[in-house]
Amino acid sequence: MTTPARFLCSDAARLRGDPMAGTAPYGSVWILVEYRAGWPFDGFDGIALAPEVKARVNAAARATRARVLLVRRHGRGRPDERPRWAVLRHERGGAHSQTWGTWDGDGDLEGIVTALDAPGEPGHPPVVLVCTHGPHDTCCALRGRPVARALSESRPELVWECTHVGGDRFAANVAVVPDGVYYGNLDALSAVTVVEEHLSDRIRPDHLRGYTDLTPPQQAALCAVLRHAGPSGRHDYVVEETIRDEDRWRVRVTGRLPGLSAFEVEIQARRARPHRLTCRAPAPGSAVVYDVTSLHVG
Repeated sequence: MTTPARFLCSDAARLRGDPMAGTAPYGSVWILVEYRAGWPFDGFDGIALAPEVKARVNAAARATRARVLLVRRHGRGRPDERPRWAVLRHERGGAHSQTWGTWDGDGDLEGIVTALDAPGEPGHPPVVLVCTHGPHDTCCALRGRPVARALSESRPELVWECTHVGGDRFAANVAVVPDGVYYGNLDALSAVTVVEEHLSDRIRPDHLRGYTDLTPPQQAALCAVLRHAGPSGRHDYVVEETIRDEDRWRVRVTGRLPGLSAFEVEIQARRARPHRLTCRAPAPGSAVVYDVTSLHVG
């Protein structure tokens, strides 16, 4: 009797050619909590913390629409270093700020709540997050860990493994924060190239899922512009206008620098055929796809 092959959502999505453009979840604030023990399925919510501390952190996160992620260095980090926490923000106009702290006891995480109400420090380099959250989805571990290893060898000071960032079928997923840029379908080789290009302010469309400060149709439009015009900096283009007509959008994307064009991009949303979208999915689900129906320069 032949044992059936294990279903892996990322393998299935790659075979189908699932589009990634427009799949980055919205967000402009990220809370990172270094946690070196095993990660539960539900991440921060599942770790053993004083209930009142967890409740205050979660309430503050909801109030600011922040995403709370557990993180650790590849290889779990050095035991003689105190675990860290961070609040990272992507501000309007492209400004970034970060606040970092350390924690030994649960009460130290109250600093996160205070940091969310205070301005952070500008000038920090971005953080590169690699989803390796195996208890949440098998593909995140199988594809994420080799990527985390490769990136940690090239940029050890910037790279952290993290819990679920969304889009399991696009593993390995990398989020660069607080830049707010999501990449997917990466392997060890492509991840190093993509991250090095990103850190040089050259964002390529090949593995781009989207910018987290844009809506999905706007993300898809900007990806189309980068495919047409070539790699560009994170803030070289701005979405100037978005007009919606039911399941269609007309998005005007304008270059902010001399020599960069303006584009009119038309996007149409559709429901893809139902498939198992995660390794753990109990039933098929139907993802929304944002198709580019036209792109005009000028």
